[in-house]
Amino acid sequence: MPVKVLVIDDSALIRQLLTELLSRDPGITVVGTAPDPIIARERIKALSPNVLTLDIEMPRMDGLSFLERLMALRPMPVVVISTLTQKCAEAALRAMELGAVDYVAKPLIDIRSGMIELGAELVAKVKAAAAARPRAREARPVASAPLQVDPRLSTAGRIVAIGASTGGVETLQRMITRLPATAPALLVTQHMPAGFTSSFARRLDAQCAMTVTEAEDGRRVMPGHVYIAPGARHLELVRDGAHFACRLHDGAPVSGHRPSVDVLFASVAAVAGRAAMGIILTGMGRDGAAGLLEMRRAGARTLGQSEASCVIYGMPRAAMQAGAVELEMPLDRLTEEIVTLQ
Repeated sequence: MPVKVLVIDDSALIRQLLTELLSRDPGITVVGTAPDPIIARERIKALSPNVLTLDIEMPRMDGLSFLERLMALRPMPVVVISTLTQKCAEAALRAMELGAVDYVAKPLIDIRSGMIELGAELVAKVKAAAAARPRAREARPVASAPLQVDPRLSTAGRIVAIGASTGGVETLQRMITRLPATAPALLVTQHMPAGFTSSFARRLDAQCAMTVTEAEDGRRVMPGHVYIAPGARHLELVRDGAHFACRLHDGAPVSGHRPSVDVLFASVAAVAGRAAMGIILTGMGRDGAAGLLEMRRAGARTLGQSEASCVIYGMPRAAMQAGAVELEMPLDRLTEEIVTLQ
């Protein structure tokens, strides 16, 4: 059955372009459009779409307010489509925290040509979203109790490498906000456009006991810190004398991505070995499977997010099929494993 899509955008041109681009794929049917969330609510009831594309800045009700209500009352897959400005990047991150599956950046100039160039990405993300399992959101979610590191355990020299893609923003937020300031160092590669990762790091840092920063080339890796791979740059772990450090570079995409989870995991396998843990989280594709297998062969613990707790069980499935995953666990269990790494 084709994926049924409802396009929500206040621009008539964007609604037309999105309809044309998505309808070119035989696996997608655009069942309707709406110029604002008020009309969209009625068309969702009438048309029962599988996926929504959603603009953020709209009249009568903004996209974030609509999304928050939607995820509380009728959770369904949403792909946010908005301009890539700093303001919109912050809003898009908030949308993904609220449960949006993915994000596509509208071009700022030459909109028609720019949107046509985004056609393949748009189709892929809408199809992936159709397979997602968004969770119902409580109006005021109850925070999970923060975890504690056993004071008898030393986290010095311990490294946790985490890879995520589609659905990873909300998943990482749920994971990292439960970790104490005494947790081992975390290196994170999340597939995300350039310009998003600095905002993502700042948002997490404000919510977490750990110190969260965008990784910088040469920065020493220390317990209690989280290092997020910058968009469009690979992040690796290297030795710097007696210490670990971050290395960034602009090498070719690996497994179709830069930053690549495979690149991070392979570097951790090479320099940290048994002192490391690798965790593969929600996302589509295969990035991370080969690198996680290297980590397992090097003696690291290797864990995957369970299918039931993933937004999209693609990357964890590929890693499991490759023999890279020692155990699969729901997200809360994975978080607990981090504080017991010794």
